[in-house]
Amino acid sequence: MTPYPHLLSPLDLGFTTLRNRVLMGSMHTGLEEAGDWARVAAFYGARAKGGVGLIVTGGMAPNKEGAVMPGAAGLFTEEDIANHAQVTARVHEEGGKIAMQILHAGRYAFNPECVAPSAIKSPISMFTPTALDEAGIEKQITDMVTAATRAQQAGYDGVEVMGSEGYFLNQFLTTHTNKREDRWGGSYENRMRLPVEVVRRVREAVGTDFIVIYRLSMIDLVPDGSTWAEVVQLAKAIEAAGASIINTGIGWHEARIPTIATSVPRAAFAWVTKKLMGEVTVPVITSNRINTPEVAEEVLAGGAADMVSMARPFLADPDFVAKAAAGKGALIAPCIACNQACLDHTFSLKMSTCLVNPRACNETELVLEPVAKAKKVAIVGAGPAGLSAAIAAAGRGHDVALFEAADEIGGQLNLAKQVPGKEEFKGLVAWYGAMLAEAGVAVKLGHKVQAAALAGFDEVVIATGAKPRDPGIKGQNLPHVLSYTQVLRGAEVGARVAVIGAGGIGFDICEYLVTGESPTLDLEAWKTEWGVGDPSISRGGLAGNGPQPEPPVRAVTLLQRKATKLGKGLGKTTGWIHRAALKMKGVQMIGGVNYEEITPEGLMVSEGEARENPRLIEADTIVLCAGQVPERSLADDLAAAGVACHIIGGADVAAELDAKRAINQGTRLASKL
Repeated sequence: MTPYPHLLSPLDLGFTTLRNRVLMGSMHTGLEEAGDWARVAAFYGARAKGGVGLIVTGGMAPNKEGAVMPGAAGLFTEEDIANHAQVTARVHEEGGKIAMQILHAGRYAFNPECVAPSAIKSPISMFTPTALDEAGIEKQITDMVTAATRAQQAGYDGVEVMGSEGYFLNQFLTTHTNKREDRWGGSYENRMRLPVEVVRRVREAVGTDFIVIYRLSMIDLVPDGSTWAEVVQLAKAIEAAGASIINTGIGWHEARIPTIATSVPRAAFAWVTKKLMGEVTVPVITSNRINTPEVAEEVLAGGAADMVSMARPFLADPDFVAKAAAGKGALIAPCIACNQACLDHTFSLKMSTCLVNPRACNETELVLEPVAKAKKVAIVGAGPAGLSAAIAAAGRGHDVALFEAADEIGGQLNLAKQVPGKEEFKGLVAWYGAMLAEAGVAVKLGHKVQAAALAGFDEVVIATGAKPRDPGIKGQNLPHVLSYTQVLRGAEVGARVAVIGAGGIGFDICEYLVTGESPTLDLEAWKTEWGVGDPSISRGGLAGNGPQPEPPVRAVTLLQRKATKLGKGLGKTTGWIHRAALKMKGVQMIGGVNYEEITPEGLMVSEGEARENPRLIEADTIVLCAGQVPERSLADDLAAAGVACHIIGGADVAAELDAKRAINQGTRLASKL
């Protein structure tokens, strides 16, 4: 008997049945824009083979003005239809079903031709949109309907009409962006006219035996957002217009509340979807931060939804559903919601992939084929680089021995998992342990290997990581000065702290130092901290009293030498979260300083090249987060002994602790051994 009876039960839509209650949610990967349709088909085909019930593609533009950026993919020509047909055929060969998302960006488009209900510029776009006239609105409707019919011609099983996240249809719904006074604005009946009309005409065009999903914003998290009564009114109208399924959208892209980052509690918004259950008769999907079969099963068993949407978990592991069904949940590669290789890549105009699984979107290029002849491979260091290399090499058939000086695997992942908001790293380390056992890797913990012991191996991989850089500050050897590693391993820290270095580690240390109980593990505390309210009480789901974080545990000052804004180098889609969180906790951020001397009373600093305005920052503890250098002593010993080796991870480059690069590097090396 399966431990996931709700998750794995079929969902009957009347004219078709989904094999389980799992939706692979829409993600923009950049694959379609790359034009390699065999690669696109391989990506979606792998997820269909892995057992997902229904796949939704990344957003496809219905027209030029609605494209998220110039050149965004869509179905505009017969050639486009033929290309997409390769994808649907592959998915169907693997027993899956797939819907195409129709995404009109509205004022979010990075496009000078963007259009919207009113000429109000978005804070996340550089272009002021053109307010549509009646003919312009009719064109948008017609183009979205045409996109649906072309999807049907391409063999898709359905479409998802994107009506949330602050995109075009969502923009018509709220007075935040709709200032019109005609039949498309003013009253809520008028403001909801466009999405309802789009769904009605799409259904009319595609017929009855075709899935039509509507992605409905159930909590906008922006000023003047929808009330809950309006959400319910729209849901009922969308159902009446012909939608097969209603999917949950959470928050606009411009919202100042995190919704999918790792610090957001698991299933943080399932309660919003649950409020809609019983208001409509079509199936309802919930979404956001559902990343394990246990969480998904709990959500469904608790009556919060009829189906769960998981997007990035299918980047991390295309076989998520198959492994769950086989009782191998411990082998599911976990999505840690870091955003580093998916959303950060998307918003940097790079191809998306996954920190945990660098083969995501690279299925045809990064291939792990069985080897013709097994080699004896020694890998030294069980951090992310060494772990990924060991698992991939053993999976190909090599005889792998993994040496680790510490008494546990994980390397600096074990430090990251101590940071409030990064609890997902615990699951990542546990997964590596399960995968080492599954792959048959010989793991030797507490083993500081010497160069001479590696002479009998065919291949030697050095993944010994990085160590803290010596910043050379006068007084740094005083007893109240600690490294970041000492702090995260539990060293005693005083009430007033100065943190030297404002990279990712410095921000993590500050979060660790000012936070008591992690709100990531307490949904109500997290909602209070960020000001998330009930949309039936406060419009848009913004709590009336705003964010109310717990008082900081310590008084912390974060410093850097650069005069630029602190945190400038943090993740493109998560940096603002870290800066906002520390600001709410009263962390003082100071840039452009020289570290003159550490004294028993604190840290002496000055400003600029002229070393002006010298002053003391009083502190009981000074924490050094001043960068890292590669730990290459073993590699140097091997070189001296004439033993060739591969160097990966922090031992190769240690500019910043970068698990994404380390895991990618380890996997790619293993593919070539």
